Amino acid sequence: MPSPRADRRLADQLRPITIEPNIAPYASGSVLIGFGLTRVICAATIEPKVPTWMRQQGVKGGWLTAEYSMLPYSTLDRKPRDIAKGKLDGRTVEIQRLIGRALRAVLDLDKLGTNTLWIDCDVLQADGGTRTAAITGAYLAARLAIQKLLDAKALAENPLTDSVAAVSAGICGGEAFLDLAYTEDRDAEVDANVVMTGRGHFVEVQSSGEESTFTHDQLQSLLGLAQKGLKELAAVQTAFLTKQLLKA
Repeated sequence: MPSPRADRRLADQLRPITIEPNIAPYASGSVLIGFGLTRVICAATIEPKVPTWMRQQGVKGGWLTAEYSMLPYSTLDRKPRDIAKGKLDGRTVEIQRLIGRALRAVLDLDKLGTNTLWIDCDVLQADGGTRTAAITGAYLAARLAIQKLLDAKALAENPLTDSVAAVSAGICGGEAFLDLAYTEDRDAEVDANVVMTGRGHFVEVQSSGEESTFTHDQLQSLLGLAQKGLKELAAVQTAFLTKQLLKA
């Protein structure tokens, strides 16, 4: 049977994944990650201090925070910058908090020392799955940045305890699909975003019906697809980092 998907992918098939390192030379670590036509610059910058609230409260260790934005030309219709509106929109706030939670789930803040790891994710081109691409690429940027501290003997050991990646899944026309492109996400009756560590532990599962409901079996189907895709993404991350760190 021919695939019902516009790009002819199988139901459980990821879009082509591309990763270009060192896209932002002034960052401590950076990648340009692609999930199909979606492109996101993920940059990690290490600042040798912690937020004021940590100093005031005597909280030990370091911190990680994330920012996310969609550049005006990343969508078919120009998207105004948040600064032009005078505030962050709710979607932006939600996504950058999600990125921060995902990375902190695999980061030992005590081992980070008195440093802040800034994660900046900027969407160059949006075709669905920008938040999942951002999380997957942000981990890579963070790992490259931390390697610089390790090489400089500024850290005694790697504070990252595991890898982390994210992928979407959804139900379109009654069928469950992995890694939704924009048109699939737009028309989906149910969509989900799943964040998981390389060891297979869930960090976050977001699932909702779009003017629809879904059954327990459908949810399990979406989780099964996501787990398959996330294992593949973890393998891609490992292969990329092995190649990059061997070069160093």
